[in-house]
Formats: sequence, structure tokens, C-alpha cells
Amino acid sequence: MKKNIIMLVAISLSLSGCGIYTKYEPAASVPDDLYGGEVVAEDTASLGNMDWQELFTDPHLQSLIEQGLQNNTDYQSAQLRVEEAQATLMSAKLAFLPAFALSPQGTVSSFDTHKATQTYSLPVTASWELDVFGRMRNAKKQAKALYAQSEDYRQAVRTQLIAGIANTYYTLLMLDEQLDISRQTEEAWKETVASTRALMNAGMANESAVSQMEAAYYQVQSSVLDLQQQINQVENSLALLLAETPRNYKRGTLAGQQFPADFSIGIPVRMLSCRPDVRSAERTLETAFYGTNMARSAFYPSITLSGSAGWTNSAGSMILNPGKFLASAVGSLTQPLFNRGQVAAQYRIARAQQEEAALGFQQTLLNAGSEVNDALIAYQTSQGKSLLLDKQITSLQTALRSTSLLMEHGNTTYLEVLTARQSLLSAQLSQTANRFTEIQSLINLYRALGGGQE
Repeated sequence: MKKNIIMLVAISLSLSGCGIYTKYEPAASVPDDLYGGEVVAEDTASLGNMDWQELFTDPHLQSLIEQGLQNNTDYQSAQLRVEEAQATLMSAKLAFLPAFALSPQGTVSSFDTHKATQTYSLPVTASWELDVFGRMRNAKKQAKALYAQSEDYRQAVRTQLIAGIANTYYTLLMLDEQLDISRQTEEAWKETVASTRALMNAGMANESAVSQMEAAYYQVQSSVLDLQQQINQVENSLALLLAETPRNYKRGTLAGQQFPADFSIGIPVRMLSCRPDVRSAERTLETAFYGTNMARSAFYPSITLSGSAGWTNSAGSMILNPGKFLASAVGSLTQPLFNRGQVAAQYRIARAQQEEAALGFQQTLLNAGSEVNDALIAYQTSQGKSLLLDKQITSLQTALRSTSLLMEHGNTTYLEVLTARQSLLSAQLSQTANRFTEIQSLINLYRALGGGQE
């Protein structure tokens, strides 16, 4: 018996070099210049590590995000997937234990009208597969990787949900501010129309000027209605994210939003542990790795120990009453012979799937780096444009005041006033849109770095 055990150990050690017992090594490096050269030396203050309550300080938004995390159906489905994977992992762990079953049997038989004989057996059967060649071990590691991948998927849905709610909320704030600007412009146009009509009555302007001013006034009124419709549509989109019926939402103002001024994007290797889709892609690679190990172990035999013990009153052709205790033990070894070609084909499939998963992981890293670069450049560009738009608005306000005074004194035409007011409205709306783009870029950067982790 001792020689058999030593032999099994020796076989296991020799097969470890064939890849059956090899362990997956997590990725520890990323492509050079993953962020396009925008790399910081330290990642302690990385935006991706920041809790979402620290980034989104608006109390109305915080309440909406908490509600979304409670009610969103996609997030609830992701949590159920985690439970499914957890049950699968438990099943893989229990496969190492022997299986027991109670199989009571009873028969009544009679031959040629003789007295019927009754027999019974009460056996307890057991079966235990020895994992000498690592099939069950690799299956357990594969199930563990799938469980971790389901956690990563849930985290990805969580990050996407937080970013989606924040983006929708700030879209509402942008539209609210644009609506306020348009309404103020509407009132200003109304006064301009009245002033132009008064100048016409005084003989200082003609009917064409009044008509042009009125047309511009009606155009602004039309844009107000369009903005109101857009606000309603965005509120409906927010209601879908929160899994509730359409309604109006309390919210702050775009000008009142505050965000961290100083932050870093973190060194690229941190993305391996922060960004859920990158982790999920690596889990896919890990799953394929252990799948290849399982396919490789199929070339080797499976060893199963089985036995039964119980009471019976039938022993061969003898009928014993009362019953006697009966026990048996069997050992079996199964080695693939005629289906070896099929086993080899399955191994080639597993190897190809592992290589495919490796390519997918590499591409996921490249996509993540590109998203970080896009969001960072958009954020920096929006900040630079903000100063220029402020100066443009100041200049256009001065031009509008000057042209309005000149028209009242008859030194300029209504067309100059019309152009100045329309240019000012366009610049003010652009300034609001740029502020929203800056916030949206920060949200996208937060999501691209894997923010919103629990």
C-alpha cells in the first residue's frame, strides 16, 4: 500500500511539469505609454480610487445614485449572477468529497405457484474520485475565476450606473441653465421689439427693423419650448435608470457644482486592479488557462473508489432471515483509448480559446488606455476653452450695449443690434455646454479609471 502511495506521488510530481498543476500568474505589466504619455509617478490620490461621494458632492445627486444602486434592474441582475457563480464554485469544491447514496430495494417473487419469497437490501453506496491528475482541481480554479469575473461584471455595472446617473443629472443642470439664459434673452428681445417699434413710430426706424426683431423674438420663444421638451426627455431617461415612473426631480444648479481641483490619473498598472472590465478580461484569460489544464488532464486516466455497505436477507441463491450485514469495495481506472482523437481535438480548442482570451485581454487594456486619454484631453480642453468663452461673453455684452445705444440715437442699424444679441446668446449657451462637457469629461475619466468601487 505504501508503494502505491509513493508511486502516485511520483506520478503527480512528474505530471506537474506537463502543465496539469501549473498555476495562473496574474498580469503585472501594461503596454508602454498606455495613457499616451500622461503618466504620474504616484497613484495615492488617483481619481479612480476616489469614493463616488467624494467626487459627487451634490446632495440631490447623491440621493439619486443611492436610489439607483437600490432599484436599478441591471445592477440587480448582476448581483444575481454573482450568486449563481458562487453556487457553481461551491459545487466545484464539493466535488472533492465522496458521494453517498441510500438505495433501499425490495422484491417479492413466486415460481410455479409456490409460496412467494420476499427479499430486501438496505445498502449505502459511496463513490470517490481521486484527483490524481488535477481535473477537479483545475475545475475548481476555473469556477473560482468565473466567480471573480461575475464580481467584476457587477462592479462594471455599478461603475456604469453611477456614471450614467451623474451624466444624466448634469445634463439636466445644463439644460436648466440654458433654459434660464433663453428666457432672459426672450425678455430682452421683448423689450428690444418694443423699443424698435417706438423708434418706428418716432420715424427713426422702419417696419423692416420691427419685423426682423419680432422674428428673432419668436425664434427665441421656439428654442425655449425645445429646451423644455429636452428636459422632459432627460428626466424620463433618469427615471429609467432609477427604475421608476417618469417624474420631476429636485436638483441644484450647474454653477453651484464643486469638484476636486487636484487629482492624478494613477500609474497604468493600477488599472489592472481598479478597472472592472480589465479585471474581467483577465479572469477570462485565467478561466481559459485552467480550461486548457483540464483538457490536458483528459489524456490521463481517472481513478474512482466506490463501495457499499448495508443489510440484506439475500446472499446469492440463499434467502436469509433475518438479514445479514454485507459490504463491498471496488476500485476502477478509466483510460481513454479509442476517443483519444476527440480528447486531442478538445485540447486544441482549449489552447485556441486561451490564446484568444490573451488577445482579448491585451485589446481591453489598449481600449482602456485610449478612453483615459480621450477623457483627460477633453477635460483639459474644456478648462482652456472656459477662460476664452468668459472673455468672449464680456466682449459681446459690451458690443450689445454699444450698438443698442447707437441705434437709439440713430447712428447704427437694427442689423448690428440683431447680430450682437444673437452672438451673445450663442456664446452664453456655448459657455454652459462647455461647462457640462468639462463635468462630463471628469465623469468619463472617473469611469475609465474604474471609479465607484465598493
